[in-house]
Amino acid sequence: MFGPHLTLDLYGCSKKKLKEVGFVYNFLDEMPGLVGMTKIMPPYTFSYSGLKPEDWGVSGIVLIAESHISIHTFPEKGYASVDIFSCKDFDVEQATDVIVSKLEAKTYEKNFFNRGRHFPKDMWRNGQMMAMQRGQKQPLSVKESE
Repeated sequence: MFGPHLTLDLYGCSKKKLKEVGFVYNFLDEMPGLVGMTKIMPPYTFSYSGLKPEDWGVSGIVLIAESHISIHTFPEKGYASVDIFSCKDFDVEQATDVIVSKLEAKTYEKNFFNRGRHFPKDMWRNGQMMAMQRGQKQPLSVKESE
């Protein structure tokens, strides 16, 4: 598989935190280190206005070597959505606990799934498997299999 994807829908969050661009920036700046990921650029955060006055909020993303972490907040509703998508495993329960605590969520919905079941992570290993399926004794080199 390519990697795990955690999505959280958080309710009853601190409205004060959800409306502060600085808080969202710091949240995204700290999260990669807290879940064992590698930040490759500073977070990008901004305020936005929705079609309805109560649908304004703060959104942000931080790119990590492993993929990304993002957040969208709706302060008037005390709601936030957070995604962590990674090409390497991470402690989902720890990440969930940290996010729930930092946003002071009263309740949340968690979805977790593995993406890219057929993603060829290891070309040499894939060559071995293909060779075995074809009855060959030795796998093809990566160049030969292209």
